[in-house]
Amino acid sequence: MLSPDFWADKTRAQELVKELQDLKSAAEGGGAYDRNNTIMSIVAGAGGDDAEDFARMLFEMYQRFAEKRGYDLFLIHTHPNDHGGYRNLSVRIVGKGAYGALKGESGVHRLVRKSPFNAKGLRQTSFVLVEFVPELPEAKDLPIPDDEIEVQFQRSSGPGGQNVNKRETAVRIVHKPTGIAVHAESERSQNANREAALTLLRGKLFKKKEEDLKREEAGLAANKSTSIEWGNQIRSYVLHPYQMVKDHRTGVEVRNTEAVLGGDLDAFIEAEKSLSN
Repeated sequence: MLSPDFWADKTRAQELVKELQDLKSAAEGGGAYDRNNTIMSIVAGAGGDDAEDFARMLFEMYQRFAEKRGYDLFLIHTHPNDHGGYRNLSVRIVGKGAYGALKGESGVHRLVRKSPFNAKGLRQTSFVLVEFVPELPEAKDLPIPDDEIEVQFQRSSGPGGQNVNKRETAVRIVHKPTGIAVHAESERSQNANREAALTLLRGKLFKKKEEDLKREEAGLAANKSTSIEWGNQIRSYVLHPYQMVKDHRTGVEVRNTEAVLGGDLDAFIEAEKSLSN
């Protein structure tokens, strides 16, 4: 008959193995946070109005993907233009495994189409940067010293009525060592928006440390900010003169562009995961 100590020791050994696996996963690619919620940031790049409209298209694409997975979306910050597009926006995506499912979608996306903003209907190429970071709501996940951040309060530009817009509830935080800036304005109080902005900042700093570690291990120079233009794209969405979506990392091609823009991304996500493993 096995003693109770045997089972206690076995359980502790299993816990230690799990802890080591989590540490290894975190070092190799953030696997320890794959089950977390994620925060998506979208920034329009080269392409003017077309790029800002492409930002809207990508937001709606990921919104539909999230809905199919049963995830919930909550706006953190939006900077719309006058044509229904976005210069940039940040969205919290809540659902078990959201970060693990979407982290491989980070990168520059390229659109080729006849421009609806060009009177001659000429073909236009535009670029948008998409970034997914893990939601790290606890300060212990990635402590940020107070002397490393600059906090600014601004008037909210989002919905909420006159009383909200008259008060400086929006928050902008700049991380001085890296220059990373984040915004939050969807909550009704400064404190709530400050916490939302800090959560986003922790995720971005985690992503940066992860990428810097990978580059260091590969013997590459420190990473600089990605230019949102030609040569850096991970995926192309071609709507003219033919229709095809191609991922340049995995080679996956899908000709049903309507389905992809409708949130059918499984083929791209699974191929990228296989490539990363």
